[in-house]
Amino acid sequence: MERRTYLRSLGVAGVAGVAGCLDTVEQAVSGDRTADHDGPAILPPPDHPTGSSYPTYGEEFPSFSIPDPIAETTVSLEDFVGEKPFLMTYFFTTCPDGACPALLLRLRWIQEDAAANGYEDDIGLLAFTFDPERDTPDVLSEYATQRSIDYEADNWHFLRPETSDEAEATMTETFEMALKRIEDDDTEDGADADDDGHGDHDGNGDEDGDHDHDDNDDHDDHDHGEYTFSHNNVVTLVNEDGIVERGYPQAVQSDRAVDNETIVEDVRTVVGVE
Repeated sequence: MERRTYLRSLGVAGVAGVAGCLDTVEQAVSGDRTADHDGPAILPPPDHPTGSSYPTYGEEFPSFSIPDPIAETTVSLEDFVGEKPFLMTYFFTTCPDGACPALLLRLRWIQEDAAANGYEDDIGLLAFTFDPERDTPDVLSEYATQRSIDYEADNWHFLRPETSDEAEATMTETFEMALKRIEDDDTEDGADADDDGHGDHDGNGDEDGDHDHDDNDDHDDHDHGEYTFSHNNVVTLVNEDGIVERGYPQAVQSDRAVDNETIVEDVRTVVGVE
């Protein structure tokens, strides 16, 4: 199947983890952004709104243009605005604790539901790696296979900046997400996560028990190299007007973690599936 370049707005929020998901990123807790909630959102305001540094409910998602190295194309916000909604998350393939696989699992739920219910051409699924040094095109392609992601479908894109500096700038300045590279010598146990998703992950935080370890998951056997990351652990849902509908904080842990039924219902509503 021919792939189309059709990325729309993205979004994601919440904190994720590093070697134990350390709560060490000042940006993750220093922001106190509160959305005006006057944009053309489709969903009602979330039950548990949180002040955050990244775009949240009712706000415009920032413009971006990032290569998809597998499809050999570039994906931009403009590809989606006026066309279709999208989900976005942020990850790195050598995540040591299972949090990143769980984030991608949320997107895969939607890919599977869209294929089963005929809206696969009406949703974009974007996964941004902030570790291009290790997440090469070949690694990402293999990772897609390991995670049972259908990369032949036109709705999934791995987004990979060319350099680590570009990835950090895009993550922190464009998307306003928390990110901190942590060398192995600097890792230490993190604190419990707070309400905005910042804090410790033990790799067992997937509340519905589907932590994606049954899909040929040898993720934890990867060579983690000499560094890891503390980062926002979130999935963002953006409508076709480029407005954030949901930024699911603590997307893979705590009693506020988004489950399969909730995220599927939200996406169907935003897409307009009956």
